[in-house]
This record gives sequence, C-alpha cells and structure tokens, in this order.
Amino acid sequence: MIQGQPSDNEVGWRRVVRHFTPSWFSVTMGTGMVSILLNSLPYNSNWLYWISIVIFALNTLLFLIGLAITLLRYILYPEIFLAMIRHPVQSCFLGTFPMGLATIINMFCAVCVPVWGEWARQFAWALWIFDAVISVLTALSLPFLMMSHGNETQLSSMTAVWLLPIVSCVVASTSGAIVADILPNPQHALWTILTSYILWGIGIPLAFMVMAIYFQRLTLHKLPPRAVIVSVFLPLGPLGQGGYAIMKLGQSAQTIFPTTNTLQASSGPTFYTVGFMIALILWAFGLVWLFFASASIAHCKTFPFNIGWWGFTFPLGTFALSSCQLGRELPSRFFEVFGTVCVLCFVGWCLGWREADSMVDCFGFCGGVVDCGEYWDCQGRGVWEDFLCAVFGGVGC
Repeated sequence: MIQGQPSDNEVGWRRVVRHFTPSWFSVTMGTGMVSILLNSLPYNSNWLYWISIVIFALNTLLFLIGLAITLLRYILYPEIFLAMIRHPVQSCFLGTFPMGLATIINMFCAVCVPVWGEWARQFAWALWIFDAVISVLTALSLPFLMMSHGNETQLSSMTAVWLLPIVSCVVASTSGAIVADILPNPQHALWTILTSYILWGIGIPLAFMVMAIYFQRLTLHKLPPRAVIVSVFLPLGPLGQGGYAIMKLGQSAQTIFPTTNTLQASSGPTFYTVGFMIALILWAFGLVWLFFASASIAHCKTFPFNIGWWGFTFPLGTFALSSCQLGRELPSRFFEVFGTVCVLCFVGWCLGWREADSMVDCFGFCGGVVDCGEYWDCQGRGVWEDFLCAVFGGVGC
C-alpha cells in the first residue's frame, strides 16, 4: 500500500461494515416506537393504521439490514468484537439490539398474528424467548464487565447510556405480556407472564440504581455538553416502559391466572390493581425526569443533531405509551389527551429534525482509532468527544 493512501478497510463497503457499531440499532428502536404509537393511539383512524404498518415494514427491513451488517462485521473483523465488549460506552449499546427486536415483536403480534394464524403465534413466541435471553445476558453481563474493568471509572464520565442494557429486560417484559395474550395454550401463556414479571424485576431495580448514580453525576458535575444533552431523556425509558409493562402484565394475569388456577381466584385482579398503582407512581416519577430533561434542553437552547437522537426518542415514546395505557385503564380523558399530545409531539419531532445528511455525517465523525485489538481510544479527544466517537463508530485502524 502506498504511504498516505487509505487501506482497503477504509474505503467502500468495508468502511461501512467496519464502522457499523451497535448504536445503529437505536434507529430501529425509534422507528419501531413510531409504528407502535401510531397503531395504538386512543384517537385512531384507518389511515394511521396503514401508516403504522408501512413504518413497521420499514423498521423490519432496517433491523434485518443492521443484523446482516453486524454479522458481517464480526465475521470479517472478529478482533473488533472483543474491543467493543471492553469499551465502556459502545458495549452499553448492545442493549439496543433486543429493544429494537422487541418493537418488531410487538407490532408482529398486533398486525401479523391476526392475519397469518397459528404458525405466526408460535413464531412470535420463539422470537420473544430469543429476545428475553439476549436481554438478560446484556443486562447482567455488561454491568459486571464494567465492575471488573481494569481501568477506574470516574463519576464525571458516567452517562445515561448505562441504562440501555438494563432497560432491555423491561422492554422484553412488555413484549412477554403482549405475546402471552396471543398464545393458544394457557400454560404457555402463564410461563410467559411469570417470566416477564421476573424480567421486570431484574430491570426496574437495576435501573433505579443507575438513575440514582446519574442524578448524583448531574448534581456534582453539572449538565452534559450540548452534543450529548439529549441523553438526559434516557431515564424516562425505564419509567415509561416499566409502567406500561406492569399494566399489560396485570391485564394478562387477570385473564390467565383464573384459567390456570394459579394462586387464588382473586390473585389476577390483585396483580392488575397493584400493577396499575405501580404504573401511576412510575408515571409521576417520569414527570420529574421529563421536567429535568426539558429544562436541560431549554438551558442549552441550541444543540446539534446526531445519531444519539434516535435513542432518546424511544424513552419519550414509552412515556407517551404509558400515558395512553393509563387513559384506557381508568378510563380517563386527561391521560388519553395527554398521551395523544405526547405522541403527536414525538412523531413531529422525529419527522422534523432527522436530516439524512446529518446521519451520514455521523459515519465520518471519528476517524482515528488506535490499537484495535486491545482498546479503542480516539486520538486527541476529551471524555465527551471520546463518548461521541464510541457512539458514532470510529473504527479505522
């Protein structure tokens, strides 16, 4: 190779494959959330239903393309996988894979199962089992790797992306409740519900631990820089998704527990009522984080578009989803209207700010990474630039 010329790994399709980090699955999280919200709006119409199906099909295509590129990346460059696992930021984005898949499972149950019949039910159940296993692996292994990492982690460098692998369990519990409703075998549905409660119990307490650390980081070291200010919305994810999940699980338990003679006759309604109370508390706590995040955005006034926006749209979507579900369960016009307004703001934000050229720029944000076989360290950058480099996928050696 002539000195000064880029290597074969830095041109053409190989550069795209080599730079394709797990953070790109956050695209499927945001897109999938749009399809779910449009499909389940309190004030819905036929044309919104068909738009949600189109977005669902697009999201599935994006997910499959991302999966293919990811597999190709680690087949061609297996040393990158170990480097990515050891990286304190990039490894956290592994949680976006099961969460992106969960949005597809939810829409598959709502759209495809009623049309395709029995085999689709079993296929959805198999997908959920796979998603639940991956979620548990990421939620438990990545925090432990962070604990056992050789380098000391400073509180000032802590970011809300620590929540991503943990929240995947909460998202999987929601999908479990939805899948349980379409399973023909009551015993299989019961196993799915109980497993989903376990997933919820893994994710929510861990998420609260991380949120407490993140709150301390914000109070001691102030707000993150403008380039990553949208990360302050991430704590909304476990609160909104956790509330929605516990309500859906309560609904399923109310139906399945009496059918399978699980516990006492009143156990199903009790699980449902307690679940609603927990969801309302989580929703109220979500208002607190929504205020902090909105005030942080207002304080910054202007901030650049980047791929991190895809990840922050998902927490906003889960909060809107929880609001709409609260409105259905009470029923309450306030929560229905509030949830619908949140959905409209969410979709408008997604459509109004995601410029394609800005996304393309993300690929070239960070060019120089050294020592690929061991650690990724963007040359000549500070803590937050290093964070952005990890998110945007600078992997050129």
